Amino acid sequence: MTDDLKTAYRTIMDDNFPPRMEIAFVFDDERTTLVYEKVTWVVDGVRKGLRYGENPGQEAALYRLINGHLVLGDVTTIAPGRYLVSDAELLQAGKHPGKINLTDADNALNILGGLGRCLPGRPAAAVMKHNCPAGVAMADTLAGAYLRADLADHLAAFGGCVALNRPVDLETAEAIAERYAEVVAAPAFEEGTVEILSQRKNLRIMRIDDIERLTAFATERFVDFKSLIDGAIVAQLSFVPELRGVEDLRPAEAVHDGTTYRVGRGPTEREAEDMVFGWMVEAGVPSNSVLYVKDLVTVGIGTGEQDRVGAARIARDKAYRKMADRLAYERRGVIFDALEDEAERQEIRAEVEAARGGLTGAAMVSDGFFPFRDGVDVGLREGVTAVIQPGGSRNDHAVIEACNEAGATMVFTGQRSFRH
Repeated sequence: MTDDLKTAYRTIMDDNFPPRMEIAFVFDDERTTLVYEKVTWVVDGVRKGLRYGENPGQEAALYRLINGHLVLGDVTTIAPGRYLVSDAELLQAGKHPGKINLTDADNALNILGGLGRCLPGRPAAAVMKHNCPAGVAMADTLAGAYLRADLADHLAAFGGCVALNRPVDLETAEAIAERYAEVVAAPAFEEGTVEILSQRKNLRIMRIDDIERLTAFATERFVDFKSLIDGAIVAQLSFVPELRGVEDLRPAEAVHDGTTYRVGRGPTEREAEDMVFGWMVEAGVPSNSVLYVKDLVTVGIGTGEQDRVGAARIARDKAYRKMADRLAYERRGVIFDALEDEAERQEIRAEVEAARGGLTGAAMVSDGFFPFRDGVDVGLREGVTAVIQPGGSRNDHAVIEACNEAGATMVFTGQRSFRH
């Protein structure tokens, strides 16, 4: 069985999906048809589409929009020919990409596009795993952004998808080559970088020209299709964060029993940037989620939980573990659990505890409102100084009081950011 499964991972499915697909929207007597074509690549002389879907044995196909102009109310959806992942050029593949490789890259670009719109002009990197960010960071250099994103969760980053918003330079290529990634996506690759990255034979190196124009995609809408197990389809317009930058942050305020509650202070410049950064990353994290960010890098990500306080606790606990891993890797080239010297382990534990997992001075991000103050208290007890959340709970006043007691600032976005 094990050998069969290993073979299945290497097998390219002979999919039976047609070369074209059409989806028609009928408004009374008017019909609008969206026309798609199947995407294929040539790898080792073989032209195929997706290797398989989410699992080996699942036939799958990628289609890109080539015709159709759909207007829903006052929203005009994205025009044909505006391609990102669906037009990726494989500079090296090793093997044909699977569905997860492409959806990881796509969600990474979703995050990077939001960051580019709200915090423009900075190199950024997103390392994805199972369609969720393992680490996201911005820095003064592209290599710096990548290294910070990788070390935000070095364990989860193994075998992930790396997406970058700048052409890959030699320093960045060398840093990536020292790790193990499945995909590297960037707008361009400077001379000599592909040769460095090609040391990893199965690495899929994707050049996606339009990454340099990601901000133009950040406000585009498309029809998001989700299928149910009975074959039914839910169609919804894609989510677009309304937040455009630090100038849109609104100090938290709520009225309860005739009394107005306001957060006691506004954010510092650093806190404001961290909150905006975190909110853009949050748009790519499956809900129910809470995450912590500090100095434009993710510190702990709690995702896909059934309760918000649980997500806050998981993100907190991950922050402690991931800081220990980062320190161990920086000093010994291994994660914390692989350290053999007990004295060194104790030293790192003490350092992590003293820094509260790097959460002191961090921003706390929640994709939905806090129904009670117990969720926000998880972060405040660790020294979080800024909170960004949608607001709208009946207990907003209690959450505001919690922040004021801790001397923390909080802003409302007025918009939920669920992703399922």
